Amino acid sequence: MSLTFHWFLPTYGDSRYLVGGGHGVATTNTAAGSRPATLAYLGQIARSAEQLGFEGALTPTGAWCEDAWLSTAMLAEVTERLKFLVAFRPGLLSPTLAAQMAATFQRHSGQRLLLNVVTGGESAEQRAYGDFLDKDARYARCDEFLHVVRALWRGERVDFDGTHIRVAGAELARTPDPVPELYFGGSSPAAGVVAANHTDVYLTWGEPPHKVAEKIQWIRGLAAERGRAPRFGIRLHVISRDTSEQAWAEAQRLLDALDPATISRVQEGLARSESEGQRRMLDLHGGSTAGLEIYPNLWAGVGLVRGGAGTALVGSHAEVAERIEEYHALGIDEFVLSGHPHLEEAYWFGEGVLPILERKGLWRHPAGPAEAGPASIPFAEASREPAATS
Repeated sequence: MSLTFHWFLPTYGDSRYLVGGGHGVATTNTAAGSRPATLAYLGQIARSAEQLGFEGALTPTGAWCEDAWLSTAMLAEVTERLKFLVAFRPGLLSPTLAAQMAATFQRHSGQRLLLNVVTGGESAEQRAYGDFLDKDARYARCDEFLHVVRALWRGERVDFDGTHIRVAGAELARTPDPVPELYFGGSSPAAGVVAANHTDVYLTWGEPPHKVAEKIQWIRGLAAERGRAPRFGIRLHVISRDTSEQAWAEAQRLLDALDPATISRVQEGLARSESEGQRRMLDLHGGSTAGLEIYPNLWAGVGLVRGGAGTALVGSHAEVAERIEEYHALGIDEFVLSGHPHLEEAYWFGEGVLPILERKGLWRHPAGPAEAGPASIPFAEASREPAATS
């Protein structure tokens, strides 16, 4: 199977430095030079990702960023092929409305919608949106929600009376074609049940390979009990350069710009997180700036100031490609990547790492060889011919 790569749309703003936030902590930019999340700038990132060969782009959800549905609907107009991996929270809208929105998006975008289901790991943030369920109840509701959505997408008329979800006579005038794939991540036992029941692609954050292998085995076993076989993906940041020394120098530059007081404040906030995945991220560095290379070419520095995905692949293009191959050997087929800033890092990875994977037969450009090939200069060959003599 050819590997699939997605990029990331920073709808909270971008910078040449680390931008923190998420999982109940406020967005923080540790240095000057921030780039507002305008449609013009996000469009630059989206078009670049499309040209470089990324399949899609993840757009986050939460109080710390712009709305994912609206942002990507607007960006669909400035792109042609790129898919949008829209993150959304089941508890904040009805399953019938979500199914209808997805069907509309799928039609008007030219079949370019993917969905990242986020149950919501922080009760305080959920309450701000009017959701007062606890964590386990949110997962139970998510399971019921996705049951209804799947049935509606199959064209069924749905009557459902669950613990958290209740609909009567629900149906769609037009179903999506194709049905959007569901991406889902979670490390708690309750999350595992939902993933096994519904997910097409199970996403894990970037832990060392042996820990990722354990999670794959866990979800694969739960899904097999239900007669399902999801694919697996991983969410990582990336710093890829021509040489390893250049890549690690860039990581050090990002680290040097972090204010110790900011790190302490963010870590205190993240320590209150209810997310098992977030706890696992914090355990990788313990809030310390020492020993951040937790596995060859895997750097935990991003997680010092950012909730959620907190690790980055750091190294030469060849080294980053090797780590990707290592994760792929475990069963990871999709990589959701990002970098700071997202525009420039897309090019470092797209022009440095993807060609290596292509030569190894592990990746091919989604648009095919015609669009992906090198630029040609008309009449260039003719201009090299010697001038005729008389």
